[in-house]
Amino acid sequence: MVTEGDVVLGSWREGDEVQLDAGQEMRSSWTQGNAVPPEGCSHPGVASVSPSEEVTDTEDNEEEDLGVMDDQRSVILHLLSQLKLGMDLTRVVLPTFILEKRSLLEMYANFMAHPDMFLSITAAGSPEDRIVSFVEYYLTAFHEGRKGAVAKKPYNPALGETFHCSWEVPRDRVRPLRTNSSTPVARDPARPDPPGCYRVRFVAEQVSHHPPVSGFYCECQERRMCVNAHVWTKSKFMGMSIGVSMVGEGVLCLLEHDEEYVFTLPSAYARSILTVPWVELGGKVFINCAKSGYSATVTFHTKPFYGGKVHRVTAEVKHNPTNTIVCKAQGEWNGTLDFTYSSGETKVIDTGKLPVIRKKIRPVEKQGMSESRRLWQHVTVALKEGNIDTATEHKHRLEERQRDEERQRVASSTPWKPKYFIKEGEGWVYHNPLWKTH
Repeated sequence: MVTEGDVVLGSWREGDEVQLDAGQEMRSSWTQGNAVPPEGCSHPGVASVSPSEEVTDTEDNEEEDLGVMDDQRSVILHLLSQLKLGMDLTRVVLPTFILEKRSLLEMYANFMAHPDMFLSITAAGSPEDRIVSFVEYYLTAFHEGRKGAVAKKPYNPALGETFHCSWEVPRDRVRPLRTNSSTPVARDPARPDPPGCYRVRFVAEQVSHHPPVSGFYCECQERRMCVNAHVWTKSKFMGMSIGVSMVGEGVLCLLEHDEEYVFTLPSAYARSILTVPWVELGGKVFINCAKSGYSATVTFHTKPFYGGKVHRVTAEVKHNPTNTIVCKAQGEWNGTLDFTYSSGETKVIDTGKLPVIRKKIRPVEKQGMSESRRLWQHVTVALKEGNIDTATEHKHRLEERQRDEERQRVASSTPWKPKYFIKEGEGWVYHNPLWKTH
């Protein structure tokens, strides 16, 4: 059995050619279900972390792009010789030198690097403007979460591993960007910007190891909005590429408007794995709001074999009852994005120039033993120092501990129970979501 400490391809944030079915049922049963905390649950989740304990994160997620060294190439060649095209890579152990110095759970949190744009979704004045705002936010989230195109692999989360953080968002940065008429919203000089900050809180947990499934939940109580998502990382070997599809879906709930937006995630690919590995996203994703009748299709285009641009993305927002296209977008998900609205208005967003709001997180010494940065701290330090042997040794210790814990659960017939998420049908739901308490 390959447990968390085993670094498996199944947790690459890089993707798979397997496409999510366009006809996949858009479920809103999560918010209609009766999810309740497990009996005896004493984990309040996002509310369990005091803001006074958190400090602004100073970690830099940039990875050096040095290519593959000769000794590393021989290791990879040996690994590739044992693989077959289309082979499921979930249980394949990878060498330590390809690790990215952060957990997959933290990478999901880094997709929230523009929380001001996230909060502005519910501030929009109409259903059309809200789904357009969501698409704008969605398209800009991958740049910071992926942090460049270097193909390194986040730590595969341990079963029960968690990650907590929050963001303080200045209130004056949260305002609707457009109105029903698609004209910019003018500031009223008689109404000064509200003082203080909104707080956005995030918790992620590895809820299953076989298959590898992560759940994450993010909320802002003041703005009465939250996101619940589960992602199963499904990997396979594609010759000179590695692919992982992010199977699952998320639901954005805007309680102020009684709206739910169901969305899926793109696949990704690690290319040129023997030379200078790089990452691209691929496939179609879907965003749908059943109440308003608006939907969006976002297509991440993979680079053609000959010519063509990399990291291209296109999007289209439609009002389904009237079959009207209300917005189109094109560009690069890690570069410049051009938006055109039905009114004729246009807008350009340069993802590289968007201000990043750094997350706040507790120092490692104040974290629980199963929290990502504390769990992986010795591996991370060794990787930063360039000591691959030491990193491998610490990773092996984590693997053995996970195996021992699994054996104990099997021997005592004790099933694993996540702390913060509950199984609901095919998905996982946060145990105390905002839609239950507000």
